[in-house]
Amino acid sequence: MTDTYEKPDVMVDVVPLMLRGERLCTVLAMRAKEPFMGRPALLGGYVHLPEDSSLGATARRVLLEKAGIQGLYVEQLSTFSGPDRDPRGWSVSVAYFSIVPEEAIDDVLMRPDLQIVPVEEAVGLPFDHDLIISAAVARVRGKGAYSDIPARFLPAEFSLGELHRTYEAVLAERIDESAFRRKLMERDFVERIEGLTKTVEGAKRPSQVYRLRPGLSVFDRRF
Repeated sequence: MTDTYEKPDVMVDVVPLMLRGERLCTVLAMRAKEPFMGRPALLGGYVHLPEDSSLGATARRVLLEKAGIQGLYVEQLSTFSGPDRDPRGWSVSVAYFSIVPEEAIDDVLMRPDLQIVPVEEAVGLPFDHDLIISAAVARVRGKGAYSDIPARFLPAEFSLGELHRTYEAVLAERIDESAFRRKLMERDFVERIEGLTKTVEGAKRPSQVYRLRPGLSVFDRRF
């Protein structure tokens, strides 16, 4: 005899993170149906079988269908589960975070059901979305201190001044600029684009343009 057990709902929630006005922000969507209809919440959805080949594929599909963005850096965050997180019953959510570069922000703003909110103001959300956002911010700030993840908020080409300000915004801390540039050269994860400069607001002269070297870089110590 085979016992029959009720199966929990399995879904994916995504925390898209971006910089706007040098503030770390996320994207919320107005819920179109119950529960919590009309309230802002994270982008999420059920796993579609057999359309989704993996949970990561579900996360990328959710980003495309609900925010119109694709080709992003996406990383699995954690699993959130239990009988009380969703009024519909016992559920499992595998949470992901993604990094939305500057050039993709306009695509988000074109959607009237979406809003860009500073992460510290994304509170009072339904389900356990406050907890998921807090975990995503902690992960990005923790990993950002010893990896090139903050640079992925920028366009493909950037100045060192822009990179410095981005690290400060993502990590939410002041970083000495001369020490930052010295450590940047030591870690060697960016390369200059010869012959290419850009005019940066506040700079007295055009700035040299750089780009990330291929592959994700992880350092042996913090910036």
